[in-house]
Amino acid sequence: MVRIRLRRQGLKRQPSYRVVVTDQRKARNGKYLENIGHYNPRTRPATETIEEDRALYWLSVGAQPSDAVRRLLEHTGTWERFQRLRAGEDMDDLVREAEENRPELPSPRTNYPAPGDGESKIKAREAARLAADNAAANEN
Repeated sequence: MVRIRLRRQGLKRQPSYRVVVTDQRKARNGKYLENIGHYNPRTRPATETIEEDRALYWLSVGAQPSDAVRRLLEHTGTWERFQRLRAGEDMDDLVREAEENRPELPSPRTNYPAPGDGESKIKAREAARLAADNAAANEN
């Protein structure tokens, strides 16, 4: 069975994910048929990008989304457009609507600092908080 699922990318403790179409028997980070988007939970708000036309195509030919990907599709509105496609609307109209309503992407910078060499996550957060406090004090 063909699945639409997340493929993990990034360093330790700094995940980002690709939304890929793959055979469900393949390994999580194994070969895939097509990359149709990406998801970065480390930005605020999280970055969720889905290629609408390809997602609708794969859903229409029977690909099943994983639970996490289904939540992403619902959040971006793709799932609702897929339901309308199944009801008989034209795919070109749905893709055009998705392009018009696409939100602006947030900054690629994350609000979660990466720990330095030999530094714990707690120390990295404290250093980031102190830097933010110093920047706010300098503005006033």
